[in-house]
Amino acid sequence: MLNTYFRVIVGTMVLLSVVLSVYVSPNWMWFTVFIGVNLIQSAFTKWCLLETILVKLGVKNEGGSCSSC
Repeated sequence: MLNTYFRVIVGTMVLLSVVLSVYVSPNWMWFTVFIGVNLIQSAFTKWCLLETILVKLGVKNEGGSCSSC
């Protein structure tokens, strides 16, 4: 379940940042870059802030997590 929440939240944030960069300001692309850097960082460190937040909110980890995507 944690993996599903993670993918939905990250996908929504990427789409939102692209829409904001088109209609508000191109500087919103930096948010997309930030998301990408965090995904790369979590691949190497096996730690993900979003995963920590979701676990504290009570989302069950059923085998998969963002650090194993």
